[in-house]
Amino acid sequence: MPLADPKEIIEVEGEVLEALPNATFRVKLNNSDKIALCHLAGKMRLYRIRVLPGDSVKIEQSPYDTTKGRIVYRNK
Repeated sequence: MPLADPKEIIEVEGEVLEALPNATFRVKLNNSDKIALCHLAGKMRLYRIRVLPGDSVKIEQSPYDTTKGRIVYRNK
Protein backbone atom coordinates (compact mmCIF):
# COMPACT_ATOMS: atom_id res chain seq x y z
CA MET A 1 0.00 0.00 0.00
CA PRO A 2 1.65 3.28 -1.07
CA LEU A 3 2.09 6.21 1.28
CA ALA A 4 0.23 8.63 -0.97
CA ASP A 5 -0.50 9.33 -4.61
CA PRO A 6 2.80 8.76 -6.50
CA LYS A 7 2.71 12.35 -7.78
CA GLU A 8 2.66 13.67 -4.21
CA ILE A 9 5.51 11.59 -2.72
CA ILE A 10 8.45 13.67 -1.49
CA GLU A 11 11.93 12.19 -1.95
CA VAL A 12 14.52 13.37 0.57
CA GLU A 13 18.13 12.43 1.38
CA GLY A 14 19.21 11.82 4.95
CA GLU A 15 21.64 10.12 7.33
CA VAL A 16 20.73 7.24 9.63
CA LEU A 17 21.22 8.21 13.29
CA GLU A 18 19.94 5.15 15.12
CA ALA A 19 18.74 1.63 14.36
CA LEU A 20 15.57 0.58 16.20
CA PRO A 21 13.71 -2.77 16.38
CA ASN A 22 11.61 -4.13 13.50
CA ALA A 23 13.72 -2.54 10.71
CA THR A 24 12.93 1.03 11.75
CA PHE A 25 15.46 3.84 11.89
CA ARG A 26 15.80 7.44 13.05
CA VAL A 27 16.99 9.51 10.10
CA LYS A 28 18.23 13.13 10.11
CA LEU A 29 17.10 14.84 6.92
CA ASN A 30 19.74 16.71 4.91
CA ASN A 31 17.54 19.61 3.81
CA SER A 32 16.57 20.55 7.40
CA ASP A 33 17.25 19.72 11.03
CA LYS A 34 14.19 17.45 11.21
CA ILE A 35 14.36 13.83 12.34
CA ALA A 36 12.06 11.24 10.76
CA LEU A 37 11.12 7.75 11.90
CA CYS A 38 11.55 5.48 8.85
CA HIS A 39 11.08 1.82 8.03
CA LEU A 40 12.65 -0.23 5.24
CA ALA A 41 10.74 -0.48 1.97
CA GLY A 42 9.75 -3.89 0.59
CA LYS A 43 12.65 -4.42 -1.83
CA MET A 44 15.17 -3.42 0.84
CA ARG A 45 13.77 -6.12 3.15
CA LEU A 46 13.37 -8.67 0.35
CA TYR A 47 17.03 -8.46 -0.73
CA ARG A 48 18.26 -8.00 2.87
CA ILE A 49 20.10 -4.75 2.20
CA ARG A 50 21.79 -3.73 5.43
CA VAL A 51 21.39 -0.20 6.73
CA LEU A 52 23.63 0.92 9.58
CA PRO A 53 23.94 4.16 11.58
CA GLY A 54 25.97 6.65 9.56
CA ASP A 55 24.68 5.46 6.17
CA SER A 56 23.32 7.97 3.68
CA VAL A 57 19.82 6.98 2.49
CA LYS A 58 17.02 8.15 0.21
CA ILE A 59 13.59 8.44 1.84
CA GLU A 60 10.05 8.71 0.49
CA GLN A 61 7.67 10.79 2.59
CA SER A 62 4.02 11.66 2.41
CA PRO A 63 3.17 15.38 2.27
CA TYR A 64 0.64 14.78 5.06
CA ASP A 65 3.09 13.54 7.71
CA THR A 66 6.76 14.44 7.28
CA THR A 67 7.81 12.85 10.58
CA LYS A 68 7.51 9.36 9.06
CA GLY A 69 8.80 7.77 5.89
CA ARG A 70 10.29 4.71 4.25
CA ILE A 71 13.84 4.05 3.18
CA VAL A 72 13.97 3.14 -0.51
CA TYR A 73 17.69 3.38 -1.34
CA ARG A 74 21.04 3.22 0.47
CA ASN A 75 23.65 5.49 -1.11
CA LYS A 76 27.17 4.17 -1.62
